[in-house]
Amino acid sequence: MSNLDVRPAASRCGGEASDGPVKQLVAGRQVPLGESTVVRRLLPTLGRRMVGAWCFVDHYGPDDIADEPGMQVPPHPHMGLQTVSWLHEGEVLHRDSLGSLQTVRPYELGLMTSGRAISHSEESPREHARLLHGAQLWVALPDAHRHTEPAFEHHAELPEVTAGGLRARLLLGTLDGATSPGTTYSALVGADLALREGAAHRLPLEPGFEYAVLSMTGSVAVDGVPVEPGSILYLGCGRRELPLLARTDAALLLLGGEPFEEQLVMWWNFVGRTAEEIAEARDQWQAGERFGEVHGYGGERLSAPELPALPLKPRGRER
Repeated sequence: MSNLDVRPAASRCGGEASDGPVKQLVAGRQVPLGESTVVRRLLPTLGRRMVGAWCFVDHYGPDDIADEPGMQVPPHPHMGLQTVSWLHEGEVLHRDSLGSLQTVRPYELGLMTSGRAISHSEESPREHARLLHGAQLWVALPDAHRHTEPAFEHHAELPEVTAGGLRARLLLGTLDGATSPGTTYSALVGADLALREGAAHRLPLEPGFEYAVLSMTGSVAVDGVPVEPGSILYLGCGRRELPLLARTDAALLLLGGEPFEEQLVMWWNFVGRTAEEIAEARDQWQAGERFGEVHGYGGERLSAPELPALPLKPRGRER
């Protein structure tokens, strides 16, 4: 998925790595995406730019798109990151410059590794379900792997951890002994947690990871903090377990990983290390170079915004 902001600011990725447990609740800001979709942007935001290697989180829906085109994101470029497509309702048709053509459905993992360069589009199929609800996430690639060859993975079946009233599906990484088949390049975890009303659990965590939870539906108390849909609770590091209490049937996304120590520049749809690298990637996309071509999308590709007047500076984590 793309950042369709026509005046994207440079995001100072990193920041505020907590050495111990904290509870910081952040509400998403409304951002238009494509022709008819509005998302709640939860990362990056002022004061919270990353959770482990997770550097971008959009939550959208549930939207009634019965009489609408739904998601329509034209071809656009990526570099230096992975995209994770995750749905609770609806379908998204993925096309990319590798020739991939895949419909991603609820609770299936669509994982695209941009590596050195890729372009893709995402759209609701012409015949689509009434509701569209999901999340789009990016993972920053560490320097040793950010120039890897691009790739796309689709995993229709994912491992699960179940307990009374709780079902956890593994998007990426490992949780409580279950490991996702999705390819990762740093120590991280992503899990979809479905809870029945009244369910109370203490979810095992890695104390060396920092964590956050995104509320998708329902009402849950996370370590005593009510988290409502469309908000994210940053939890810091140093936790061995996480208390959860479902006030209604509910769903959360658990995101975590080792704090990402490298300095990054994130602008538009690029994650890089220097301003020069970002400017070169923009020029190459505009010139039709490097990122390949997406075939089959019924419209024009996105044009890159103008670079900001202020210089793009790499930033790291601040303790």
